[in-house]
Amino acid sequence: MPELPEVEVVRRGLADHVLDRTIAEVTVAHPRAVRRHVAGGEDFAARLKGRTISAARRRGKYLWLELDSAGPGDDAILAHLGMSGQMLVATPDRPDEKHLRIRLRFDDEGPELRFVDQRTFGGLSVHPLTEGAGGGLLPQPVAHIGRDPMDPLFSLDDAVAGMRRRRTEIKRALLDQTVVSGIGNIYADEALWRARLHGARPTEKLTRKQGVAVLEAASEVMAEALDQGGTSFDALYVNVNGASGYFDRSLAVYGRTDEPCRRCGTPIRREAFMNRSSFSCPRCQPRPRAVR
Repeated sequence: MPELPEVEVVRRGLADHVLDRTIAEVTVAHPRAVRRHVAGGEDFAARLKGRTISAARRRGKYLWLELDSAGPGDDAILAHLGMSGQMLVATPDRPDEKHLRIRLRFDDEGPELRFVDQRTFGGLSVHPLTEGAGGGLLPQPVAHIGRDPMDPLFSLDDAVAGMRRRRTEIKRALLDQTVVSGIGNIYADEALWRARLHGARPTEKLTRKQGVAVLEAASEVMAEALDQGGTSFDALYVNVNGASGYFDRSLAVYGRTDEPCRRCGTPIRREAFMNRSSFSCPRCQPRPRAVR
């Protein structure tokens, strides 16, 4: 799944290409692409026609385009990228992509916005903006998520306190988007390695210093990934111009089973985690002792 840096790369591309442009026509080529818009494809297209895109926003891994004045109750286009969703900017004369699901044409006859999704797990929907749990205006379905470590208004103290209140493991807390948003499986493993913490460490045993260390590490590793265009293990993860990121070449532990730790040389281990995998260094990140 795309994580914060990948989504931020897409957001920046959209901000460069579609802001202050008025939607002239919307074509929905596949009903699954608007399944989260409960009123259906015709309503989706009708609600967007004549609207002006005023801002491209992101919180954590969630992306949306605000419309018109973008005040409370105004509409926004919420994008669910899913496993293979792409927001692409294309000239009108470019041939349609094989998995084109939604097309937005603008009244200036310039480049159009296309939503392409091979696996059809993603989609677009229109929702009113409402006050979010962490402050600010968000589309209604994602109003519950917290701020992310790259947000200027992110509170490190509040996030650490929130993690320590949870009676769970630290990696599970890092993936809880209501505590701190934007950290997915890849960057959680990378942040834990940098902070020298095992993902199974109980949050109630976490010191404030350790909580600060792992969240600062998460911010650092995501910022580095953002500089390189995000992490790309799959050619489907691209920016609005179709280019993939290359931060996977810099990962310290994720996906590096049995390869030497970049810090101590110990072979990296892989462990099962929530139907996925966790990667860590047995020496730098010893598993916490089981409580009797």
